[in-house]
Amino acid sequence: MPLHRLRSPRMTSLSAVAAVLVAVPLASATPAHATGRGLVDDYRSAYATPGVAAAVIDGSSVETTVRGRDGDGDAVTAGTPFRIASMSKSMTATAVMLLVDRGRVALDDPVVTVLPDFRMADPRFTAITVRHLLSHTSGLSASTNDEYVFPPPRDARQAVARLADETLAAEPGSRPVYHNTNFTIAARIVEVVSGQPFDEFLRAELFTPLGMTHTRSTPGCSDRAEGLPSGYGVVLGFAVAVPEMPGTCAGNGGVISTLDDMVRWLRFNQGGPGAGLLSAAARTELHTVQPKAGDYALGWQARPAAAGAPPMIGHGGTLATWTGDMVFSPTTGRAAVVLTNSVGAPGELSANLLAERLGTPTRPMSNPLDTVNAVLLGLTVVLAALLVTAAVRARRWAVRRRTTRRPLSILRLVPLTLATVLGATLPAVLPILLFGATFDLGYWIVFAWLLPLLPLLSLVSCVLGAVALARRLWCLRHAGQAVPAGDSPAAAGRTTA
Repeated sequence: MPLHRLRSPRMTSLSAVAAVLVAVPLASATPAHATGRGLVDDYRSAYATPGVAAAVIDGSSVETTVRGRDGDGDAVTAGTPFRIASMSKSMTATAVMLLVDRGRVALDDPVVTVLPDFRMADPRFTAITVRHLLSHTSGLSASTNDEYVFPPPRDARQAVARLADETLAAEPGSRPVYHNTNFTIAARIVEVVSGQPFDEFLRAELFTPLGMTHTRSTPGCSDRAEGLPSGYGVVLGFAVAVPEMPGTCAGNGGVISTLDDMVRWLRFNQGGPGAGLLSAAARTELHTVQPKAGDYALGWQARPAAAGAPPMIGHGGTLATWTGDMVFSPTTGRAAVVLTNSVGAPGELSANLLAERLGTPTRPMSNPLDTVNAVLLGLTVVLAALLVTAAVRARRWAVRRRTTRRPLSILRLVPLTLATVLGATLPAVLPILLFGATFDLGYWIVFAWLLPLLPLLSLVSCVLGAVALARRLWCLRHAGQAVPAGDSPAAAGRTTA
């Protein structure tokens, strides 16, 4: 869906003046000169990341490093657009807090009172509050609500409507379970309470007043947006520009921004330019860990402080072809933000950039996915060789078993049957084992983007396993027919199964 160029009819001349007043000091107070070049280069080397844009904020200074290319092959700059994925949650939470400041909604309001169409097939849903959504303590979970249905809901309204048949995994307010749908519901609350589409509200009431003029959002993770190049898929050091995986990103991961605008966003959260847009109490609440929420605040997450370092608040973001991270200290003027256009672990880089600034040791960066992908590739090659051999030698195998009792012959077909069945279902079963998710063959599509060598392994296992199984069954059925000299029982007896 192309990005709509919307401007709010409620945008007043006061907010337009505020946008100019904020933009001017930001432009003059953000000199760009390279820093952390070695760390950024080390990160790109470890993760084969095509493009990185990073910044370190220290008081009134901003130092930036940009490297590589975007999906169109152009050089990355501080104005290159990136999808920021789950870092969007901090903006959704702030949008809700704007309404809280205006007395339109309260954090402890039950969701059903502000969103009358919200329904679930679990009576406990009436106890879910706005605070529960923004702190991931609503009880929603992947174990009861599959977020990777295909085709995905097109917007927040559709995503909320499909919850009517879902249940909760826990009592609201009892424990934290990170679940994107929480923030999609929050985005729908913003739409219903404000009477504006979510993207329009963000742009008119938040981004424009803060001078974030190149930031916008889309309801779908893969929606087309003007000026946004593709991200990349990277496997074993090979990067290919590919479209983003389809999914519902409304409120939970749909924001598109630039390094320059993300610097403005962090400074606003630090109480810098534009901080008056939100009350100090509301901004503090956003950054405060919530009851029964573990380390989660409201769209932000507390991070353990390294030795000698101040406490930090941050949030990462991960899509199939985009990753990023942002972190800042509520007590100092330091912050870091990293935007990348491929898979990786940008939180490692943002932590190292701040450690370098603090003079504390940095940590070496390595890519564990290289090992995982190497193992998957090796398994695929070995399995393909074994299954092709089994298919080619199926007739010899059948001849050797002409005198074997049928139950034993059938039993010897079990390994090929398992290879076929597991190959067809492994990408759907793995999320159940790892995350307690519900069974859904749609995870084939998820892994095709996130870990493409796993579906390749499954495809090889399923297809070649079925071919080998079918050939053995056919040959077993016709094993009584004449056997060519090369496939004589004597020759077959010298061949392993």
